[in-house]
Amino acid sequence: MNKLSFKGIVLFLLVVLAACGTSNNEEQSEGTNGTDEKQTLSVVTEAGFMPFTYLDKGELVGFDIDLLAAVMEEAGYDYKLENVGWDAMLLSVEDGKADLAIAGITVNEDRKESYDFSSPYFESTHKVVFREGENITSGQDIKDLKVGVQAGTTGAEAVEKILGKNHEYISKYDSNTLALMSLQSGDVDAVVTDNVVADEYVANNPEANVEMITDPETFESEFYGIMFPKGSEVKADIDAALQTVIENGTYTEIYQEWFGAEPDLEALTQ
Repeated sequence: MNKLSFKGIVLFLLVVLAACGTSNNEEQSEGTNGTDEKQTLSVVTEAGFMPFTYLDKGELVGFDIDLLAAVMEEAGYDYKLENVGWDAMLLSVEDGKADLAIAGITVNEDRKESYDFSSPYFESTHKVVFREGENITSGQDIKDLKVGVQAGTTGAEAVEKILGKNHEYISKYDSNTLALMSLQSGDVDAVVTDNVVADEYVANNPEANVEMITDPETFESEFYGIMFPKGSEVKADIDAALQTVIENGTYTEIYQEWFGAEPDLEALTQ
């Protein structure tokens, strides 16, 4: 074999080896940075629903916020969380601009027509909060009173069932916080809101001179769920992660931290 032929063969082999190396690197790159990576999800909320979602020194905190973090870690998703307000939150999910929403959102048949939901993660009912001295012993006693509610919520729907749709005595606010502030200032006589929100407000505002009652005959139990656009491609992953978080004890730890009690896990499986 002459020198020219030998050099040609060596050059040919080097080219082949280089090509093989490039192919392997490209495949490895695709596995690391391509299809195997899950996308960052867009999450929206409404931060006027203490203790589920609210702002503390400009930071989003609450039971829902901690639960979301645990579920996302279990599911393996990064996410960007944004406080957009109640109406904008619903619209963002319905239009598919957000991947999901969490903010103490009650699952009901009407909403199921426009959204998909996770399995339930919290059982709730409504309470009536009112100024001391008002003779309120049941939900029906608000019929002749000015009542504050958060617009677009099941609390507003519950009050409209008693007073009538768009009744003049019903004042609708952008958040429960504003509704409760209006009670304190005397603009309304009572506020109907979720039980945990009512409990939190009464406990933290002893100077407000308010009372509250519950009435299971008037207000049925409800369940909160994570909301998705119809046909969501990530719902199954998030729902599976939620179930794991409930079953492995993480949910109970978060619940105890925020509510100081044991959750009724059986109620979430009914």
